[in-house]
Amino acid sequence: MSGNDNNLSIFNILDNAEGEYDQLTVDIETQKKIACDPRKALEERLEALEDVIDSEIGDSNLGRARNIERQVGFRQLFLKFEGGNPSGTQKDRIAFAQAKDALRRGFDAITMATCGNYGVAMALAASLVGLKCYIFIPQAFMTRRVNEMMQFSAEIIRTDGAYENAVIKSREYAEKNEIYDANPGGANTAIQLTAYGEIAYEIYDELRDAPAVVAVPVSNGTTLAGIYKGFLSLYRRGKTSRIPRIVAGSSYMKNPIVTAYIKGYDICIDLEPEKIRETVINEPLINWHSIDGNHALMAIRQTRGWATNASDKSMMAFSKLIREQEGLHVLPASTAGLIALIEQHKRQSFSNDRYVAILTGRKA
Repeated sequence: MSGNDNNLSIFNILDNAEGEYDQLTVDIETQKKIACDPRKALEERLEALEDVIDSEIGDSNLGRARNIERQVGFRQLFLKFEGGNPSGTQKDRIAFAQAKDALRRGFDAITMATCGNYGVAMALAASLVGLKCYIFIPQAFMTRRVNEMMQFSAEIIRTDGAYENAVIKSREYAEKNEIYDANPGGANTAIQLTAYGEIAYEIYDELRDAPAVVAVPVSNGTTLAGIYKGFLSLYRRGKTSRIPRIVAGSSYMKNPIVTAYIKGYDICIDLEPEKIRETVINEPLINWHSIDGNHALMAIRQTRGWATNASDKSMMAFSKLIREQEGLHVLPASTAGLIALIEQHKRQSFSNDRYVAILTGRKA
């Protein structure tokens, strides 16, 4: 998620995700009162929050895409739909995990940078445990999700420059004011990877083994790296017979992870910020600097996976295909991993096996 410092136009990000948190806040009113109450014992507040996480976060739907299978010739294709989380994306997983950690460690405020979806997830999680929430957003981004963040009493702080600069400003703010830093790539990377690793455990619970391939849309690379960590843990514990090949898809020539894989680099190399162009379709995917990119690149190479680019046109087409054939309304950017999987299958037909594509967000 990168901005262009030389482009002063305002980006109206129309394709952000949509959640169902209104019903959530009704369903968990009792737990919220306990988790927010500083007069309650910490153990009681943490237990209330854990109750919410167990019942409402994750455990997203894994469905067989039989209609798409017939069209593209797969044996078994499964779609893991993260849009079922309260904020409409997988970001709830790390937001709630870090809100719990912040509460446990005695923080009274939390901060992070976002261009939209992560901010809503964090604002929601913070509101449920009574934490103040400071969200840094690049000035050029006018996402409608700001109103949702403010609905949960988050304070919005606008910054100059790109998303990456907003991360730096948020980190500095956290250090100066002794606030919990929930940005990617910081001290909480292990918590974030573990939270995303739950996606692997959920896939295992459904399939009872690892699939041949798991395909993921990538931006910073945190989700992909976490899923790999989850499968690695399952394999080392003897739960699965293999580790799946990990596949990444992202916007055409606008992500360091995919670029590093294609060019054969050992590590991710920053792209040139001035050459990055956001659109209403590709914004959730693009970066000039992927914060957890090296973790993701290692996961792809260790599993003999691959990474490819996806155009806005193809992401729009696949979003329509999924809606018409499987009844899921997904963000076009969510389809980048699935595109990487299917395009490779067209070039070199896969053997009969089970394949999983992660769809990271619901389309509004």
